[in-house]
Amino acid sequence: MSFILPPNPVIPGYYADPSIVTFEGRHFVYATIDPWGGKTLACWESEDFESWTYRKLNWPTKAACTSPSSLDSLVWAPSVVQGLDGAFYMYVSVGSEIWVGTAAHPAGPWKNALEDRPLIPSTWDTRYHMIDAECFIDHDGQPYLYWGSGLNWVDGRCFAVKLAPDMKTFLGDAVDVTPANYFEAPFMHRRGDRYYLTYSSGRTDQDTYQVHCAIGASPFGPFLEQANSPILQTDATLDVVSPGHHCIFEKGGKDYMLYHRRLPWVKDVLREICLDEIHYSPSGDIQKVTPNSGRENRP
Repeated sequence: MSFILPPNPVIPGYYADPSIVTFEGRHFVYATIDPWGGKTLACWESEDFESWTYRKLNWPTKAACTSPSSLDSLVWAPSVVQGLDGAFYMYVSVGSEIWVGTAAHPAGPWKNALEDRPLIPSTWDTRYHMIDAECFIDHDGQPYLYWGSGLNWVDGRCFAVKLAPDMKTFLGDAVDVTPANYFEAPFMHRRGDRYYLTYSSGRTDQDTYQVHCAIGASPFGPFLEQANSPILQTDATLDVVSPGHHCIFEKGGKDYMLYHRRLPWVKDVLREICLDEIHYSPSGDIQKVTPNSGRENRP
């Protein structure tokens, strides 16, 4: 049966930075709780992207993910993947550091994979923000981790490293793979022999936030930004403001982008999770995304 896009927003409530895994026909979407994170994450489960059930997670929590290098910020920006061993792995930002957890099922129970320490502490490189980790598993089974942002909304950097099969150990040194116009929220996917590094620029609390795309021939690039980038940006005529921090997944032979957008008419930073199909040009570039505003569902 073909998949019909539901109206946006696809998830009730205010959330950001979505990540998705599919297991036994069920979709699990993990997200930051707005405004600006919470003491844990949100997790929503659905079969059809229309009927959703909230799943309370036992991990991550601010209490469980605190180290001597922790800052005061809360829990945000999850990335969840299923490893080759069948287990699930979550990479999550807590302040300016990245923790990794593991579980046998997407709904948990989860636990710290490194007990009481982060995978990437804030002291790894104090010039940049150690957030927004995303895991990518290549066709040959090799996992990679991408992460990084800038301080004070400027000078974002993107780092990448190979992971060992245990999904919690670096294989070799991390390298800087920052493409043009990068600030934060990297996401990697592969199509054929092309590696698509998509990411956000601007500020999520302003209408400058948008999604870019750069393409490389390997997981480490170098990455050249597409000529038509950014591929998703503010369109006030559709009430689509500050779209970004996305993930891309395949369903029914098509690719879709799950992302957040901001409510521009409220004082706090409140964001909604949206879903749109992405298309590729004959040359292989991602085409401009035309967002489904869901305006007809507004009260």
